[in-house]
Amino acid sequence: MTLHRSASLWRKSSYSNSTGGECIEVACLGVATVGVRDSKMPQGPHVVVQLGAWDLFVSALRAPSTRRRLGA
Repeated sequence: MTLHRSASLWRKSSYSNSTGGECIEVACLGVATVGVRDSKMPQGPHVVVQLGAWDLFVSALRAPSTRRRLGA
């Protein structure tokens, strides 16, 4: 399967501000894959992960114990 990242709908982090900052963008690149890229380099490289792995990653970040460790 060929993934066309330019045609994908990339979404910027809700924590992003107008100056860019340290942000990522994510996009659904297929039925079960998610792309992650640096918002300051949209034409640069990106990481592709399985949807299940992405869901586990996001769930871990949202967990109260992780938020305490991160100071959020």
